[in-house]
Amino acid sequence: MQPGSVYAIKEGKDRTEVHTLSVLVDNEPGVLARVIGLFSGRGYNIESLTVSETEHERHRSRITVVTTGSPQVIEQIKAQLERMVPVHRVIDLTVTGKAIERELLLIKVRGSGDHRSEALRLADAFRARVIDATTESFVFELTGKTDKLDQFIVLMQPLGLVEVSRTGIAAIARGPDAT
Repeated sequence: MQPGSVYAIKEGKDRTEVHTLSVLVDNEPGVLARVIGLFSGRGYNIESLTVSETEHERHRSRITVVTTGSPQVIEQIKAQLERMVPVHRVIDLTVTGKAIERELLLIKVRGSGDHRSEALRLADAFRARVIDATTESFVFELTGKTDKLDQFIVLMQPLGLVEVSRTGIAAIARGPDAT
């Protein structure tokens, strides 16, 4: 996903778009469940979700949600999030056009001989780090845009892909101002 881009999945007036929302909330029990409940209760889809405390002194967390919907649905989601009590700010990073998005991937690949050598060669080309190695397998760590991680996974499948773990997208706006 390119920062600032809106990908139309379906054409026409009811086209589906992918948006990255940054939601600043109070870091207290139940807030994440309430935010997620808003999505599930109304049938909205979540493509990716990350959350972590970002302002320790103020006890605030940032929830980054990648969601899909028609333009009207995206506006509804934002309006409903903004009305929630523990929510301080909702920024649609897709609309601002100035976001940096990254994701972390851990991937385990089992192999020997040529498959093992090819997995190491591809990992080097993608700038993936070997964070665990045995005589039968590797665990690689890779950070980047979602499409880069998707490509790496596809290339590892015929080489002995065993397991994948992903963090989901973390995003932040470019420039000197806070979002």
